Amino acid sequence: MNNLLVQNWWALALRGVAAVIFGLIAFALPGVTLTVLVLFFAAYLLVDGVFALIAGLKAAEHHQRWSALALEGILNLIAGAAVVMWPGLTLVVFVYTAAFWALVSGIALLVAAFRLHRQHGEWMMILTGLLSIAWGILVVLFPVAGILVWAWWIGAYALIFGIAMLVLAFRLRRHHPG
Repeated sequence: MNNLLVQNWWALALRGVAAVIFGLIAFALPGVTLTVLVLFFAAYLLVDGVFALIAGLKAAEHHQRWSALALEGILNLIAGAAVVMWPGLTLVVFVYTAAFWALVSGIALLVAAFRLHRQHGEWMMILTGLLSIAWGILVVLFPVAGILVWAWWIGAYALIFGIAMLVLAFRLRRHHPG
């Protein structure tokens, strides 16, 4: 495996360059980045829906249970089409879903924290519950900022990943005999 990595150091470098470029685009054009990601999600839903329908039809041909697969396929196709038609709305729904999740999980953490013994660190659970609630409220109040922050987090991850891949690639290159 090590020899294979050394010989193909350039492939890791290309991955790194692609990740850095993606990260820079995510910072420069956060709206476009998220729209493209939403459209990739839509493509996944559509492809998955087609395959689920095919699996359902194959199961029906063999007199096996098929209705759940067919229903899943139809729902995926409907969801994929909805995402393609309304990518912006999909982003907004995603942001509000995340905010709702943060609020619910924050409340659950607070409830659980008050049931913990002091020596088990309930203060840390209280802190995380309050942070989760605060984040949920901020996202509800400023959803566009929430969308931008997600694009920047994705961009930051891609940049860090890309730089790490480039460092690895060039370290491997030093060991390449050619």
